[in-house]
Amino acid sequence: MKSLHQVVISIVISIILLCAGISFAQENNDGKVSGAEWTKIIESKVTNQVGDKGLVNYEDGYIESVGTGAPPEKYYGKPQARPLALRAAQVDALRNLLETVQGVQIDSTTTVKDFVVESDVINTAISGMVKGAQIVKKEYLSDGTVEVTVRMPLSGVAKAILPKAIADDKKQDMKEHKPVAFSKKPAPRDEVFTGLVIDGRGLQARPAMSPKVFDENGAEVYGTLIVKKDYAIQQGICGYARDLTAAQSNARVTDSPLTVKAIRVQGAGMSEFVISNEDAQNIRSAKDNLSFLQKCRVMVVLD
Repeated sequence: MKSLHQVVISIVISIILLCAGISFAQENNDGKVSGAEWTKIIESKVTNQVGDKGLVNYEDGYIESVGTGAPPEKYYGKPQARPLALRAAQVDALRNLLETVQGVQIDSTTTVKDFVVESDVINTAISGMVKGAQIVKKEYLSDGTVEVTVRMPLSGVAKAILPKAIADDKKQDMKEHKPVAFSKKPAPRDEVFTGLVIDGRGLQARPAMSPKVFDENGAEVYGTLIVKKDYAIQQGICGYARDLTAAQSNARVTDSPLTVKAIRVQGAGMSEFVISNEDAQNIRSAKDNLSFLQKCRVMVVLD
């Protein structure tokens, strides 16, 4: 009878532990990204990982960071332990997020940090966005520590940075990279394009919020000297994809995009694309093409 009693107790304890485990798993699964999922995202999306604490997903348009926290030793095993560890993890995650955001590449030579240092207005805007970041995952570890993942939209950074980036480039780059005039003629009926796809694969190119496209003579074919500011702020200067077919069918470039292959990349950040003069002339051959470029209907394909 005693043995039966022990069996019953064991079963009850097992059920309690199972329920606790389910509850724990549900609490840990309230977010969207884990370490393993980061690896999958990096392998399938256009991203930039910043150390082991930050991730910039250019394709899906967000920035994430991870933070870890532990309760003060005197609270171990007490009810306050978990809330204190959670708070410490949140603070660490936001600190890591700020570092990640500051490292985001704007163009081939500048990062967000360059703009933050130069402008108090941008600094305040970026700091506010970081503080308002969303918690997308909480993980309570067996040693009492907590890991938190926070996320903020990349579009917010674009709205804060791009107006100044566009204005600066119009002052500094207009002489060196002045765009060649587009034809004032409409495109032939069989050459009416709705967007541009830049194939930058195989060149070790890297993503940036404001990439540039030049012809072989150095004149800008697409970039801050071409786009209309309102469109750039609203939807970003370009979209990114890892797959050419996916880029060509993306709603951003609609039904009939023109696809050109970059012949090389340049700049410290490897985000300036050079296309052939022939392709550049084809793009400039109709006023219709300038229209969709001004509206930022451009996709970039990277490895």
